[in-house]
Amino acid sequence: MSINNLNKVTQSLKFKEIKINLPYGGHLSGKWWGNRSVRPFVCLHGYLDNCGSFDRLIPLLSEEFSYLAIDFPGHGKSSWLPKGATYHTNGLLHLPTVLMNEFKWDKISFISHSLGTHVAFVYAAIHPDKVDMMITIEAFKPLKRETQNLMMQLQNLTEKVLIADQRNQNGIEPPSYTIEEITELLIKSTFGSVTKETAKYLYERNIEPSVKFPGKFFFSRDNRMKLNLDLGLYQDVSIDLLKKIKIPFFFIKAAKAFLYEKRIYYEEGLEVMKNVPFFEYFLVDSSSHHLHLTEPEKIAPKINNFIQKYKTKISHL
Repeated sequence: MSINNLNKVTQSLKFKEIKINLPYGGHLSGKWWGNRSVRPFVCLHGYLDNCGSFDRLIPLLSEEFSYLAIDFPGHGKSSWLPKGATYHTNGLLHLPTVLMNEFKWDKISFISHSLGTHVAFVYAAIHPDKVDMMITIEAFKPLKRETQNLMMQLQNLTEKVLIADQRNQNGIEPPSYTIEEITELLIKSTFGSVTKETAKYLYERNIEPSVKFPGKFFFSRDNRMKLNLDLGLYQDVSIDLLKKIKIPFFFIKAAKAFLYEKRIYYEEGLEVMKNVPFFEYFLVDSSSHHLHLTEPEKIAPKINNFIQKYKTKISHL
């Protein structure tokens, strides 16, 4: 399959590619769906994904609003961090402010998945005057990490990240694959959460043709992202932050999907949120962590209803 054929994956969808300059150099890339004179919902993707993960959900959402799905730095078509830098989740917290400054918004609204929810959640808690609505998929707070597991992870990553950075600086082309192999890798790496039919929405923004092996492709994201230093948050900190969120907050969870933290921590946080005003919770009959990509028809009507319910009553949409 040629790269030209890959670009046909989203050719018929109604969006415009955008670039936003970053303060430290480089840019954010993304897709702005709908009327660009309307302040959009900002859509934040999950770990190692890109804004293509929203390609099947957004067309099912209300045309009354617009939607700006961005690629995080190092992902999709966004710039990589400078040489010698490392990726960490809390290092993404300035991005909503970058967007607000760029487009002169006084408020921001989020639709987020997994890693993107860490950003949306913490930003909403520390800037309660700037966020007016939050819809999260497959996560509603940062993960509580076990100390021993975290220590082992950090010991491993702090050395490997230097190797990955040097590989980038040397300009070494990553391993290349056929499209069929890339599809299988995405299915395997997401434990089957991404399907054969939906993998293309992720790899379309995430691969480039190999120079060394014509007809094959390599992953074009920054390999340092696979060594993301995510410390998570202490559970008591997450709980305190949860209590500070007073905006319309809709959490969507696949009932059969894997939990990335101990159930006791997840359920403790959920109990707190059930007592927060304007919080709603929807449990979907699905096993896919990427259900917004694989089964968007199951959640789009619920999202539309939630937005309509709170769009003027509480938020500033």
